[in-house]
Amino acid sequence: MQTFVIANQKGGVGKTTTAINLGSLLAKHGKKVLLLDLDPQANLTSGVGFEKVSKSDWSNSTESPYPSIYDVLTKKSKLSAVFVPTNIKNLFLVPSHLSLAGAEIELVSQMSRESILRKALEAFTETFDYIFIDSAPSLGLLTINAFVAADTIIVPIQCEYFALEGLGQLIETVSIVKNLNPDIEIGGVVLTMFDSRTRLSAQVAHEVQSFFKDTVFSTIIPRNVRLSEAPSHGQPIDLYDMTSSGANAYEKLAKEFIKRFS
Repeated sequence: MQTFVIANQKGGVGKTTTAINLGSLLAKHGKKVLLLDLDPQANLTSGVGFEKVSKSDWSNSTESPYPSIYDVLTKKSKLSAVFVPTNIKNLFLVPSHLSLAGAEIELVSQMSRESILRKALEAFTETFDYIFIDSAPSLGLLTINAFVAADTIIVPIQCEYFALEGLGQLIETVSIVKNLNPDIEIGGVVLTMFDSRTRLSAQVAHEVQSFFKDTVFSTIIPRNVRLSEAPSHGQPIDLYDMTSSGANAYEKLAKEFIKRFS
């Protein structure tokens, strides 16, 4: 089993989109995949079609009406009691909920609070091929738990100007986390929201490729309306529109990912 945290302290760069679509396509290639939603916004949870209760119930209440990662971190449930199958073969989900936002405060007083998630995942070493942790765009206890639990960091970077400003902060974050997890490394950088019509996208892609070199995946994810629409239907892009440029790009990324991490 390999555990990946999909992370970037800048929001809106395609972290959740990458987690959902890469996880789905790896599952279609026969890999057993667990998606773990560690963001209180729970966008990954809704994006894979989790409908145990109505969206209005679980998005507006501060109390989770279903077992979620919140219960695991606060030690109210084991991870084995929380993860659920999705409607895609080989793809499983540990859902999140708005209540997770309060977990940071509850974790402060716990012993070894930075490694709670890692210990919870230890029982699953033989269960999954890949685990993807979708983290929030911040460096709180939740994100630190994700970094400590993971073997490798996957970094989606949006092909726009402000993405470059966040690179220094990202590298600094990784150096801080290495004090808790010395083996963690940035294993892959995914260029997202690439607009071939603009010179800026090409410049940002070149800068990122120069900085991270071979760590950058050769597959670039284009800016694509169908990619943006798919989560509102609770479907990965390959189910929502398999002929779209976004679906084709993530299919290529999945194949490249398997070659790199098999």
